[in-house]
Amino acid sequence: MIKERLNQGVVIPAHPLALKENRSLDEENQRLLTRYYLASGAGGVAVGVHTTQFEIRMPQYNLYEKVLSLAAEEIDNNQQLDSFIKIAGICGETSQAIKEAHIALKHGYHLGLLSMGGLQNYTEEQLLERTKEISSIIPVFGFYLQPSVGGRILSYEFWKSFCEIPNVMAIKLAPFNRYQTLDVVRAVCESSRYDEIALYTGNDDNIVGDLLTSYRFKIGNEFREKEIVGGLLGHWAVWTHRAVELLHQIKERKISTSELLTKGIEITDCNAAFFDANNGFKGCIAGIHEVLRRQGLLNGIWCLNPDENLSSGQKEEIDRIYNMYPHLNDDVFVSQNIKSWKSHVNH
Repeated sequence: MIKERLNQGVVIPAHPLALKENRSLDEENQRLLTRYYLASGAGGVAVGVHTTQFEIRMPQYNLYEKVLSLAAEEIDNNQQLDSFIKIAGICGETSQAIKEAHIALKHGYHLGLLSMGGLQNYTEEQLLERTKEISSIIPVFGFYLQPSVGGRILSYEFWKSFCEIPNVMAIKLAPFNRYQTLDVVRAVCESSRYDEIALYTGNDDNIVGDLLTSYRFKIGNEFREKEIVGGLLGHWAVWTHRAVELLHQIKERKISTSELLTKGIEITDCNAAFFDANNGFKGCIAGIHEVLRRQGLLNGIWCLNPDENLSSGQKEEIDRIYNMYPHLNDDVFVSQNIKSWKSHVNH
């Protein structure tokens, strides 16, 4: 059922980290966020990823397993959602990635979102071997991460080999680059496993465009077509109920393609404010927190790293977005339901 849901395409928010003012874990609000994503109609959640803050792995915090377990508990308590996809972020050197894969499996996670960031010393062959090792533990959700936030450019040949690894189930495309996005989709279509691998957008600058596009390639004597079926996005950690509505509109073509593309530009404008594109994404986590704070889903915008904060002018940009695109937020949905979510968290 999980594989079927993954291939159908769903909204998968990247789960933030809720902290108290003293920067200790705010367990109540951490659970509240998970409740929000469940109630919003999301099809899964990714925990332990960049939006959850990589610092959770540092010995002085040691929060990686804790945040995975909290999300898993809230999801498992919601028994009518047995097809809700639990994805654990996995990163670091091979030894660390193996350890994280076992933790994810222990807590019932279905896939590991395997980051290749920060491994500049690894050859492409070594990255492939690392992927094979992790995929022998837990199914892999591949991840093409843009270089500006720690990723690297990977060759078409790398992705072609990557797709042949039997337990690779999906790939998140987040190079923020049309050429590199095309490399991955073509590699999937060239693969013997092209109909087994689900593609998800992580290109926050082109969410709607990615979801509207069909990719077609002539492979041998046949044409193969592939679509990006859903999104795994930090951007979808906020206004998630509207994101679910958007994906439904795209799949059902409830509104015209022209209108959807216009909405796509509005969403990109929102993302630029939330993710602090004007300052090289420096305030991206704090920006997500600020939106959730305004909705009452977080008590503050604190991050484990005290230097992570809103950039100068970012708050004003978020104000502008709220005023310019009121139809994109889900504040009413949150305000109508937050009391109920909190009552479930507290019991």
